[in-house]
Amino acid sequence: MSQTPNRRPLKVRDQRIMTRFAAWLSQRQVTPNQISVLSVVFALGGALALFLAGNSSGGLKSACFVLAALMIQLRLLCNLFDGMVAMEGGKQTPAGELFNDVPDRIADPLLIVACALALPDYPSAVWLAWLGALLAVLSAYIRVLGVSLGLPADFRGPMAKQQRMALMTLACLLSAIEFLWNGAGLVLWISLIVLVVGTALTCLRRLATAYSLLQHGKGD
Repeated sequence: MSQTPNRRPLKVRDQRIMTRFAAWLSQRQVTPNQISVLSVVFALGGALALFLAGNSSGGLKSACFVLAALMIQLRLLCNLFDGMVAMEGGKQTPAGELFNDVPDRIADPLLIVACALALPDYPSAVWLAWLGALLAVLSAYIRVLGVSLGLPADFRGPMAKQQRMALMTLACLLSAIEFLWNGAGLVLWISLIVLVVGTALTCLRRLATAYSLLQHGKGD
């Protein structure tokens, strides 16, 4: 990952435990690019756990949902530490931006599409998951396109990456105990709808902001 002024604002970076762990990583033979690639590995693990959840029952199904939630959070931690090791650890690389963005464009669709695999009894989950994955990539594309046009990076939601992954984590954890009220996948299915609607609104909001800023700049 390379140094960039367009960095996602995250309060968690200021937490002492995070800064200490990032400093520990910086002192090891660990590169930001390796951490970025590792995020895809965790996303694959989360996708596999969701697939297994859709093809199991009972305690194993619950365990798979908990594992999926853990993998999602580990993926996010990789997204956090690759930037911290690069910036605070002084390990920026010329190709860092590729590693900063491309793994995210792989990890997001993997996890979102895998939600459909966890819902074999909901046929609509397939197109909801694919639509959510497409919109997730589109929201990032709009942000990157804005930056290429000279605009500040727009990380706002209501369903940016952090919000999407938080929603999926919560959905997985609730799905793990869904047997208590005989929900049978309803939580994850509703979460997919929320993700699709929220990410669509995010795309529209970022587009509207970019249009307004570009028009204002031309007016000057």
